[in-house]
Parts: sequence; C-alpha cells; structure tokens
Amino acid sequence: MEADYVIVGAGSAGCAMAYRLSEAGKSVLVVEHGGTDAGPLIQMPGALSYPMNMKRYDWGYQTEPEPHLNNRRLACPRGKVIGGSSSINGMIYVRGHACDFDHWRDQGADGWGYADVLPYYKRMENWHSGGHGGDPSWRGTNGPLHVTRGKRDNPLVKAFVEAGAQAGYQTTGDYNGYQQEGFGPFDMTVKNGQRWSAANAYLKPALKRPNCDLVRGLVHRVVMEEGRAVGVEATVKGQQQVIKARAEVIVSASSINSPKILMLSGIGPAAHLSEHGIDVVADRAGVGQNLQDHLELYIQMAASQPVSLFKYWNLFGKAWVGAQWLFAKTGPGASNQFESSAFIRSRAGVEYPDIQYHFLPIAVRYDGQVAAEGHGYQAHTGPMRSESRGSITLRSADPMHDPKIFFNYMSEESDWVDFRQCIRLTREIFAQDAFKPYSKHEIQPGAAAQTDDELDDFIREHAESAYHPCGTCKMGAKGDPNAVVDSQGRVIGVDNLRVADSSIFPRITNGNLNAPSIMTGEKMADHVLGRTPLAADNSEPWMHPNWKTAQR
Repeated sequence: MEADYVIVGAGSAGCAMAYRLSEAGKSVLVVEHGGTDAGPLIQMPGALSYPMNMKRYDWGYQTEPEPHLNNRRLACPRGKVIGGSSSINGMIYVRGHACDFDHWRDQGADGWGYADVLPYYKRMENWHSGGHGGDPSWRGTNGPLHVTRGKRDNPLVKAFVEAGAQAGYQTTGDYNGYQQEGFGPFDMTVKNGQRWSAANAYLKPALKRPNCDLVRGLVHRVVMEEGRAVGVEATVKGQQQVIKARAEVIVSASSINSPKILMLSGIGPAAHLSEHGIDVVADRAGVGQNLQDHLELYIQMAASQPVSLFKYWNLFGKAWVGAQWLFAKTGPGASNQFESSAFIRSRAGVEYPDIQYHFLPIAVRYDGQVAAEGHGYQAHTGPMRSESRGSITLRSADPMHDPKIFFNYMSEESDWVDFRQCIRLTREIFAQDAFKPYSKHEIQPGAAAQTDDELDDFIREHAESAYHPCGTCKMGAKGDPNAVVDSQGRVIGVDNLRVADSSIFPRITNGNLNAPSIMTGEKMADHVLGRTPLAADNSEPWMHPNWKTAQR
C-alpha cells in the first residue's frame, strides 16, 4: 500500500484533489472510513433530512454542552461516506462573498483573495441556469461540479423574493455572480435531478483511472520520521497497517477530524499533547483552535392556504414523490426545495451581507419533524460572521474516541444583538403584501415573543447549527503563531504534510461551506503539483453604494 500522494478523507476537498492529482499522472490513494453512497436516500435531493440522521452515513458527533444555549448538546453531523459531507448536506451552493476571501488574504493567506479564487470556482463549475436568470460571465460551464436551480414553481418561493423587494431590499439574479446582496434564486449541486456530490463529480471519475485507488480504513495518525510525513497508520479490514506516501500526505478529514489526526500525530499545542502522553513533533498552538460555525433559527409561519409541501407529508405523498424521482428523476424529490435565498446587511455601516436566509416552502426541522400546524413556510436565518470561537481537543490518545467539540456558541454579546436583529428583520419581511394571501400566524418564535429577553430565551432554546464548522487548522503567514498551515496548505514546522479542507479557513465565509471546501481542494491541487496558480480574475463585485449610511 503505497502511492505518491495519500489523501486522508474522501470528502469535498479530498475528492477534488484526488481528481486533479490523478489527472496530472500522479498515483493517489484515498483513505476513507465511510462506505458507499449507493441508494436513493443519498442520491435523491428531496430526501436530504434522512442521510444526515443515519449512523451509516454520519459520524454522529455531538458538541459538548454549550453553556450559552442552556447547556444543550447540539448535533454536529459530518459525512462518513464517499463524498463526505457533500453526500449528506443540503446541496446548497454558495461561493462566499468576495470580501471574505480578501479578508483571508489580508490576514496572511497570500494568494487567496477573491481575484485568486474566482478562477478556481469557474474551473470547477458546470453551471446551468435552467432559464432562471443568472450571471454567465461570472460562472464556469466546463467543470466536473454541476450546479443547477430548482423549478421555483411554488408560489411561496416567489413570494419570498417579492416580499424582500417590497421591504426595500435589492433583488439579485445570481448571488454567486456580480451581486451577492439581495433576494433571489438558490443554486444547488444537483444534476438531472440527482445529488451531485464530490463523489459523483470528482471521485468516481478519478477511480476509473489506473493511478487512483480508494482504501476503506480509519486513519489513526500521520507517520512521521525526522520531522517528515512518510505515510499514515490506519486500521484496514481490522488490521493495523502503514500506508506509505512517496511524496506527501494530504489531510482532508474535515474541520473536526483533521485537527484530531494532527494532534494524534504529535502536531498541536504541546501542553495538550503532553497531557495525553503524545510526543510533540511540532508545537503548533493553533491546531484545533479558531473553531467557527453558523448558527441559525427557523422562523416559522402557518399558511392560510394549502400551498406548501406539507401535502406530500404523508405515506402516499412520500411514495408518489419517491416513485416520480426513481423512475424519471423529476418532481419535488429532484430539488432540495431550498429555491429562494437572500443575503442582507443587518444595519448601516456593515460593508457586506452578514445575514443569510434559506427559505423553505414547508414548516419542518432538519430531523424531518414537521410543524403540528400542517401547511406552513419558514426562513432559516442567522448571522454570518459570529465573533464566538471554539475548539476541537482530544478526549484521549485513542484514535477510536471522538474528539471534544466545543463551539462556545453565543459567547460574544454581538451574537445576541445580531440574532435579535435577524428575527425582527425576518418578521418584517414576512409581514409584506406578497405573503398576505398565505399568512395565517407565526408558529415560532410566536407573536408573543417581542422583548430582547423573550427573544433571547427563544434563541437559547432553539438555535441550531447550520452545520458549517471550519477554521481549526488556520491558514496564515508562517510568522503567525496561531497559523497551522501556510498559504499552500503545508503544515508549518514539518515536511511533506498538507491540510486541505474547511479547517484551513482563517474566517468563516458567507453562506454554506461546501463550495469553498471544494474550491480549496481544487486550488491546493495546483500548489501540490507546483503549478503556477490560475491567472487572477479582477472582476469587480457589486457593493452597496450607500452601505455606510443605509441598511438596505
């Protein structure tokens, strides 16, 4: 078991790297603990609430009790299957705002400004607008990753965008193009009605090449010799063995597992490693630190007309949706049903959007529990750039033990201010004329919750993770004591070892993290191959001309 490159994890970034490195003629071994993605529950977009709640496909992680959220333990699903979390996620495709990447660059991640990453987004995309507008000059059309839009034929989906305009916000035909700010259609990683995960887009084509292989196994640690990575130790078919890397080991095991594997390999905060009896290879204070996520609330409304997806929420309805999808890849099952979105600014003086909306034409939870009221609709909303930071630490030196996941959600006062604002702005949007024909009453928080204290109680009890963890192996300048990797993904202080996944994000980006994770794999592959990065694209994105003085 030996290859030029050993990639730990067949997730969003790992699959993209396997594809690009094998395409360049390098031999690649991908080590993945999870199994096959075959079966309708993963491949049918409309069934998205199932795989992320199934032990078979999910690592099943939970946070430590979160002190600012009534000591609740929140679910932290991560894909344990080929494709990683791109096989169990909501399939929402958001590049992030241009300013997010410029911030990375300015914080020491040289070569990761928006002009640098935009060409990689274009390279990876195969974008189809499906007649729903968009910004073709900003998009790619030849990449492996198919990006499409839902049919948007539900009246509620249109009402959400109209209500945004009535409330005085911008509308945008393509939040992944020139203008993120505003209300408009959502993009999804779906091709011909099927989930288009990183496994479907990248890994399966790569595995058809003679120089790329997949090994089912659980990686314990990176094997180091004299400060150099030479392979990984893994359990494969019940046997412990070493898989050798002739050139490099690339850890793409998620923002939860990548820092865990580094720490088990002796790379991390020295005192913490010593506590667990692990020999220190490189004292990197930042490993496992800087953990970030997006929290969100579901603002739910009961509908006065039977227009929501609730009509399919019974045995016959689900069977009909399933049959349509199985035989023709059409019908409601062919969409993730997140078909309208918005990015807005919470107040004047905020330079670019800091609130995201996912609109859903049914009142339901991620775990598939539908609201008792029957027909309804909801907006998922939350702040984009929380100042709270958490950490991933080892529970023990045993690779079989889950790490300790502590987000420290809502630990900054600014988070509370932002969340209350999210609720109040959402209520204003739902009160617009576009929703008048459909609006019955507010299910949650419920009209009675008005004061700051009442809203805070609701937030404490009901805030949920949007499942966007990142930041635990921060990319930055070599002189930054908290940086874990340099701007080419190389782990600082050791040789022949890189990290490439959402753990390297210095700061969380706007929106869902799957697109930036795949982009990270795409761009890192060029660094690994020693290629000159794609030429910068200096297209100027739209910024609100009056952002200093106006909220909308």
